[in-house]
Amino acid sequence: MSLDIVIMAAGKGTRMKSARPKVLHTLAGKPLLQHVLETGAGLGAQRLITITGHGAEAVEVAMRAALPEAPLAFVRQEPQLGTGHAVQQAVPELAEAGTTLILNGDVPLVRADTAQALIQACSGEKLVLLTVLLDDPSGYGRILREGHQVRAIVEHKDATAAQREIREGYTGMMAAPTHHLRRWLANLRNDNVQKEYYLTDIVAMAVADGVPVVATLAHNETEVLGVNSPVQLADLERRYQRQRAEDLMEAGVRLADPARFDVRGELLCGRDVAIDVNCIFEGRVELGDEVSIGANCVVRNARIAAGAVLHPFTHIDGEAAGVEVGEGALIGPFARLRPGARLGAEVHIGNFVEVKNSTLARGAKANHLAYLGDATVGERVNYGAGSITANYDGANKHRTVIEADVHIGSNCVLVAPVALGAGATIGGGSTITKDVAPGSLAVARGKQAAITGWSRPVKAPKKS
Repeated sequence: MSLDIVIMAAGKGTRMKSARPKVLHTLAGKPLLQHVLETGAGLGAQRLITITGHGAEAVEVAMRAALPEAPLAFVRQEPQLGTGHAVQQAVPELAEAGTTLILNGDVPLVRADTAQALIQACSGEKLVLLTVLLDDPSGYGRILREGHQVRAIVEHKDATAAQREIREGYTGMMAAPTHHLRRWLANLRNDNVQKEYYLTDIVAMAVADGVPVVATLAHNETEVLGVNSPVQLADLERRYQRQRAEDLMEAGVRLADPARFDVRGELLCGRDVAIDVNCIFEGRVELGDEVSIGANCVVRNARIAAGAVLHPFTHIDGEAAGVEVGEGALIGPFARLRPGARLGAEVHIGNFVEVKNSTLARGAKANHLAYLGDATVGERVNYGAGSITANYDGANKHRTVIEADVHIGSNCVLVAPVALGAGATIGGGSTITKDVAPGSLAVARGKQAAITGWSRPVKAPKKS
């Protein structure tokens, strides 16, 4: 059976007090609308039809970039004359038959199984509303029933005192038989104070047509909460992160404080992983068994092997190339690993050391104040404090090769392209511009001179 998904995302979001379209504000590192589209894409829809309005071009460009393989379509709602008017704009994109699922672009956490339940209950024959049970349903339209059948939705402002006691509220999401929906939308009227076309008016039309109207309950309030202000966005972020934290802890991860933890992508953890406070994980991150993450670390697009330790304030940003940290490696504190860093087992990267597009073999160490860029480093290399690879000549990047067991003294500059043979030693303070043979000592620095009886300059006395 054909499935079309319509996502309403035309609102300006005035209460966000932002020039950015509301649905492009981020939750867990992704735009609100992207969450909804990804959920829809996972349901196997033939079309994902997004209704845009305010900031339409920015929204459309962003979503096409984020989901290039998804069956996206966009329609504009200009002017914006209500929810029914919004869905009317999608009618030319709908199939003649099947099911249409209507979601909201500012309700990012609706679950896939909840959406699937709506689709299955509809089966191309029933109008199915997504509802939620709330302790305080103020502001929600109330569901009026006769047995299991829904007879109407009454808005909070229009509800009687008795109706306001009803705890079941309408979330704004539904599934409808497409052939009925097309006809109902064509018959909407705007004879109300706001002069708007309300999607909820199709409930009365379905009842009048003898089409069954039923409701499916959401799992909880969080999955149907919308975002209309920065306060609501922050609240939903914390709810999302708390759920992610609880899922990880249920799987055995040790979080020092689940309230101070953020996942903005996909985090996969092995057994006995420990994560301290204020850590942020972005993109795709894999943590092997017994990995320990210190406080205040940021890790993006990286694979951390078993037993590795990230000391506090380590910053890893793999971008598209990714970062790999080998088994038992020790990283930080205050270390930075950039795209293309590939660290073998038991590598040590210490405080204020930066590594980019470089491979370090087992047991290599750069413990202090160093830079390794575009380098291939062999096993057991000791890379001295203050040393750098000068890998950029102003136009091109060049590579430095450091073979096994090389010892590099402090404050050295290795001017690429250059190769240091196995077992070579580089004297501290050297600037190396030529290859060094295996087992050799290379020293390249000015000769020390000592002048006896020399006095420092002194300031002239101030004139009175």
